[in-house]
Amino acid sequence: MGEPPTPSQTVGPYFSIGLLDGASNELAPGGIRITGRVLDGAGEPVPDAVVEIWQADADGRYGPDSGWGRCGCEPDGRFSFATVKPGPVEGQAPHLTVMVFARGLLKPVLTRMYFPDEDEANSTDPILSALDDPSTLVARPVGDELAFDVTLQGDRETVFFVV
Repeated sequence: MGEPPTPSQTVGPYFSIGLLDGASNELAPGGIRITGRVLDGAGEPVPDAVVEIWQADADGRYGPDSGWGRCGCEPDGRFSFATVKPGPVEGQAPHLTVMVFARGLLKPVLTRMYFPDEDEANSTDPILSALDDPSTLVARPVGDELAFDVTLQGDRETVFFVV
């Protein structure tokens, strides 16, 4: 009998164990509220996914003590963050880097969330400009919040990056 499987060789659900200890989804309490859902290819929620964001500060700088948050999904696949809107970084439109850990994925998937009120910056962003349909990367305004769903596969699959 061989060695026991390692976490990268097994498929969840085991994500909330250890991944959410010490994590916070409140990067800037009272800031911009970003909500969304993680969905599978059939449009069904992924209830035990974990969403992580990385971002620059409002001046477009990455710092060691800010800009990172993690949120476990609710049974309906919902997650939320409170944060500040990041500034542009090196010719890129303001964005959040988003990683999703979920059952069935041996490694997390990586994507970005762009802001809907940045038409000019979004139109010149090198990532968005390279896509035929960048709509899955731009959040939608819903009241005072921004909505950003991550669809793991299917017709409305979110654009993911190879890492």
